[in-house]
Amino acid sequence: MSRSIVMVEAAATTETRKTPGDDLVLPFRTESSGVIGRLVRLGPAIDEILSHHAAPEAVSRALGEAVALTAMLGTALKIDGKLTLQTKTDGILDFLVVSFEPPGRLRGYARFDKKRMAEEADDVDPAILLGVGHLAITIDPGEEMDRYQGIVALEGESVGDAALSYFRQSEQLPSFLRLAVARHYTAGENGEPGRWQWRAGGLMIQHLAREGGSDERVVSSEEDEEIVGDADDDWERTRILAATVEDHELLDPMLAPDRLLYRLFHEEGVRAFPATPVEAFCRCSRERVEAFLKSFGAADLTDMREPDGSISVTCEFCTKTYRFAPDEIT
Repeated sequence: MSRSIVMVEAAATTETRKTPGDDLVLPFRTESSGVIGRLVRLGPAIDEILSHHAAPEAVSRALGEAVALTAMLGTALKIDGKLTLQTKTDGILDFLVVSFEPPGRLRGYARFDKKRMAEEADDVDPAILLGVGHLAITIDPGEEMDRYQGIVALEGESVGDAALSYFRQSEQLPSFLRLAVARHYTAGENGEPGRWQWRAGGLMIQHLAREGGSDERVVSSEEDEEIVGDADDDWERTRILAATVEDHELLDPMLAPDRLLYRLFHEEGVRAFPATPVEAFCRCSRERVEAFLKSFGAADLTDMREPDGSISVTCEFCTKTYRFAPDEIT
């Protein structure tokens, strides 16, 4: 069975159904080791984002990972700002962008080379899919405040691997990250056919220096960064517990997020905080598109017109098409 397909034996209607533990980010802290973390569980929100584009599974999984990661990072912001995650590479998936806007609005878009993708299998190597380029995380606090941007090289890695490199280089925080994306089959009711639905999940933990403690760090391997001193054992112990999480646990709609945290970290005395709900949301509107088109000159508008004089614009994020009659845009 492909790792991108997980069977869920649960009755449902043919509509995307939301379970109590879906579309949220749950922050937590381990009391014994002082490690902070976030657990994300996406159901209808990720299904809506990925279903808009009907991309190959490898592309959808990469975009799903980026959406799950962006949800965790965006809800962790201390300010009421916008966060954007973006990759630009020479790979098949040459451009990917996901944005988060408070209180929990997500949208994403992935551009890929259809010809090159057709030559590869569904389980295309990440080194070929994402290629070489960079990953950038931008925080825009708004209100005429300066933007912050962190950039890290992306060299044939997954989105999650590139994010860990970002945390090590830009944030200098020991971090663990696991992301999972899959299609689940939900059975129908009353003779209705079932359907496949996308789900995504993720777990991230980070070690913050204890107040008054040493914050000296060394890189112990290519994959992990640890704090030197008494906090060493605390971080390593909690990281090992986090690494036991399975993809199906991150995705299972029948396993409540707080139950999963207890399963993983009960030995550490885990404490969950109020969850932040998230949703798929696009900022496009007919009014926005019309204002955008009216910013062009007459010559440019002529080039955009169809044979009947109308102009059609399709949003790259939600794929909704706005059509304007010849006399609407002059």
